[in-house]
Amino acid sequence: MARMKSRQLLCCLLLTLIVHAPMALGTDRQDLGALVRIVEQYVRKESAGLPGTVTFVVTPFDNRLSLPHCPQPEAFMAPGGRLWGKSAVGVRCAAPIAWSVYASVQVDVNAEYVVSARSLAQGETLGAQDLSVMRGDLARLPAGTIIDPAHAIGKQLALSLAAGQPVRKDMLRAPLVVTQGQGVRLVTQGPGFQVSGEGRALGNAADGQSVQVRSASGQTISGVARAGGIVEVRY
Repeated sequence: MARMKSRQLLCCLLLTLIVHAPMALGTDRQDLGALVRIVEQYVRKESAGLPGTVTFVVTPFDNRLSLPHCPQPEAFMAPGGRLWGKSAVGVRCAAPIAWSVYASVQVDVNAEYVVSARSLAQGETLGAQDLSVMRGDLARLPAGTIIDPAHAIGKQLALSLAAGQPVRKDMLRAPLVVTQGQGVRLVTQGPGFQVSGEGRALGNAADGQSVQVRSASGQTISGVARAGGIVEVRY
């Protein structure tokens, strides 16, 4: 009788272990759905400063992925990464067991951007009438596409543009305020003094750029070009 009771007790213990083992094992593995929610929170926060309307989709992790449970998983971006178009956001664990995984994220940024209102020739200085605004996904446009017409007005085109073409920062240059051979006024300044003189520019320069000038005495001087044909020389 005692031996039978011992066997019954042993069977009960084994059944208890079998029933509860999967539950215990489950609590030791990381909930992949929780990681997706962490990524979503991270993207929502980091994309708050983007222009227009931002929408995103996080691809769920493969259910076959098995990770040790982490008390405080943390989302991050790899160096050089950005939340724009097809992106990757990492989630890492520091303790008790270190691991890291990456989630695929598609970020769409729907906003207005600047296009040429007509065909424009290289060297033209842009005015408001030369520009138009369209709306679309900025993530699908070339890098540097301008979204505010004010950042293009008054700039010169470095190349020709067809009508309706997005205007990029690298297509624009500041207008020249000094051109080669132009007579300029040299303004030399230092502690407690200012002297003006005449000279002739030896090159082209936009406002704030360095340019060389030959003074009336024949000396070559470097200064900073300013609007109105002025070249500043500071000591």
